[in-house]
Amino acid sequence: MGLVKRRVPTKSGATAVQVARYARGSRQIIKRLGSAHDEATLAVLEAQADELIADLLGAEQLELELEGIAAGEPSAAGGGGPRITTVGTSSGPVWRLLQGVYEQIFGAVVDSEVFKDLVIARIIEPTSKADALRVIEDAGVAQVPSLRTVWRHLARHKPQGWRDGLCKAAYQFAAGDGGALSVVLYDVTTLYFEADEEDQTRRVGYSKERRVDPQVLVGLLVDKHGFPLEIHCFEGNKAETTTLIPVLDSFKARHQVEDMLVVADAGMLNWGNLKALEDAGYQYIVGSKASKAPYDMASIFAKGNDFADGQIFETTTQLRKNSPATVRRAVWQYRLAREHRDRRNQAKQLEHAQAIAEGRKQQRRAKYLTGGSGQRAQQVDYEKARAEEFYFGLKGYVTSASPAVMTGAEVIDAYHSLFEVERSFRMAKSDLQARPMFHHTRDSIEAHLSIVFAALAITRHLQQVTGVSIKKILKIFYPLRDATLQINGTRHHIPAQLSEEAQRIAEAAAGIKH
Repeated sequence: MGLVKRRVPTKSGATAVQVARYARGSRQIIKRLGSAHDEATLAVLEAQADELIADLLGAEQLELELEGIAAGEPSAAGGGGPRITTVGTSSGPVWRLLQGVYEQIFGAVVDSEVFKDLVIARIIEPTSKADALRVIEDAGVAQVPSLRTVWRHLARHKPQGWRDGLCKAAYQFAAGDGGALSVVLYDVTTLYFEADEEDQTRRVGYSKERRVDPQVLVGLLVDKHGFPLEIHCFEGNKAETTTLIPVLDSFKARHQVEDMLVVADAGMLNWGNLKALEDAGYQYIVGSKASKAPYDMASIFAKGNDFADGQIFETTTQLRKNSPATVRRAVWQYRLAREHRDRRNQAKQLEHAQAIAEGRKQQRRAKYLTGGSGQRAQQVDYEKARAEEFYFGLKGYVTSASPAVMTGAEVIDAYHSLFEVERSFRMAKSDLQARPMFHHTRDSIEAHLSIVFAALAITRHLQQVTGVSIKKILKIFYPLRDATLQINGTRHHIPAQLSEEAQRIAEAAAGIKH
């Protein structure tokens, strides 16, 4: 069979790459790999064409052997009949997909195939390091490391600066040809351990889940699409507000970024934290607390609160009481959908407070609940609830950016991107099961978080370029299995046939545009 790789000019001025078959003076186009406008993309497409030709030639050879067997030809070993044995199957398609994206983002910044294998295995099936060896073996990887080899490689994480290399590669990939990233998003989460004793890193601290187990704080910096740029681990008893400056300083020093604006939630809104940001030369957008609305918008409320849906107000806010030097720009917006949500939430809170006041629930504290000390019975504070209704539908944002730099609408749009970092945390905790429950020392926890960081980068990029969730991608690809057959003593590797949907995802991940 005459298989060739062809370059074909297109009407748009690009160069298309095709694989064609020539037989008996005729030409048949087997596959069009895509088109390129530059030599780098063209080289990628030609490499894919070479791989396809090699696979097709191997498949034809196997087909000829199978046809001979079907005709009853004797085996090469001299027996009277053919010997066909299925040696095994492997999850090669999903492994190759994820490995290709890993190499796009991180290349060879980490000198360890074991680390790369652990990252890909965590995406396919989050599990312990010991059980990850099973996932690697199931993918048909030629050299499956031993558990001792895994720990020996991970011990190189800190001495060889793997985290630094991963963060640099992630930043360069996210920035692309556009230069420096000027807007970043930040948030903090906790990862707990089922341990009886604390140590220097795993400490009992504030937990949104109200747990009393030792934990660590994880600070994550992402771009506006949720792609991870920086990850840091802090002691579990460290205040969340004190983690922001160290992460930003590390990011700035690593990438030499100037004029950076960080977006963070209302938990970071205190004067000390914002003053530290300003002193360090950072601009910021943080959510304002609803309790500030009566003061910031007093002049506006004097005319009533009949606002149009989406209406934006520019005011100022005083971050420290009776301190004019702490006055900063505030942007407020009214949304009708937010008012409906505020009313639903208040109704639930009032119902909860009423149940406690009437003795139907045992909790002693709730919003809108007063009394309970001495002989005074607990009562529902309906007056406070009615006062809060005046501010329903409003959300505020405090920023150091001047109106000349960002309009009010741009400030709000930038803040709304913050859900991307929350989504990244949810993916890390659920899809990637980031909790390092089998790790005890700081170095091993840090190495584990680097694996999660790299896995998160791959999954976020895959979802962005394909428009398909990582769960669905795995559901599509994992059932596709490569097979290894032994025919008359010779082994043949048969790659899985991709479905149309799987092929589309694979091409999108490889950057092939149609």
